[in-house]
Amino acid sequence: MSEKILVVDDGKNICEILEFNLTNEGYDVECAYSAEEALAKLTPTHSLILLDVMMGGMSGYKMAESLRKENNSIPIIFLTAKDQENDMLTGFSVGGDDYISKPFSVKEVIARVKALLKRSEVTHKTENPVKKNQLVFDDLTIDLDTKELIIGQDIIPLTRTEFDIIHLLASNPSRIYEREDIIDRIWKDSPYITERTVDVHIRRLRKKMGEKAAYIASRPGYGYRFNENAS
Repeated sequence: MSEKILVVDDGKNICEILEFNLTNEGYDVECAYSAEEALAKLTPTHSLILLDVMMGGMSGYKMAESLRKENNSIPIIFLTAKDQENDMLTGFSVGGDDYISKPFSVKEVIARVKALLKRSEVTHKTENPVKKNQLVFDDLTIDLDTKELIIGQDIIPLTRTEFDIIHLLASNPSRIYEREDIIDRIWKDSPYITERTVDVHIRRLRKKMGEKAAYIASRPGYGYRFNENAS
């Protein structure tokens, strides 16, 4: 079954171009011309959203923020004419997974869509002996099949990128990952990602983890590591 993509942009020409090219790549594409229309059309069958930032009515940022508050972790790629670093960081801070500036290359959009959808299928090697498809640290579990972070009995809703980051760190707790290492592994096909982007995602991840935020330790001047003894 084809992966279903929702394209949200008030520019009908852009929607038509993306729909045509993504359909040719084998995706099932649906278009919405406002955030309000997109929210009405969005279903659990959608695999990814291509979301314009500047639209009449609700902005793309507001739509993404609304979805994340509802614990909807569907991957989101922002499409926007804004290309300043602070604009990108705003997109990531409200739960976006990637950011493409307009005017864009259709080939670039397709490559980034494929890369983001592929992330969920990538299995990192691990020496954790508990269960093949889980990383377990006391009362914290990272389930690689369901792509869920579980603390105690609670499932912590993460975006695709947030899950990828904690999975990366926890797969090798003895290693300190520099920000550039994390960028290379998580956003290798995204040329505009900066070290501040990593920090934004780490802050969001720690906030969601609450009292268990200490599992993600920082080493000033170096980077981040997973502290398996944090419990």
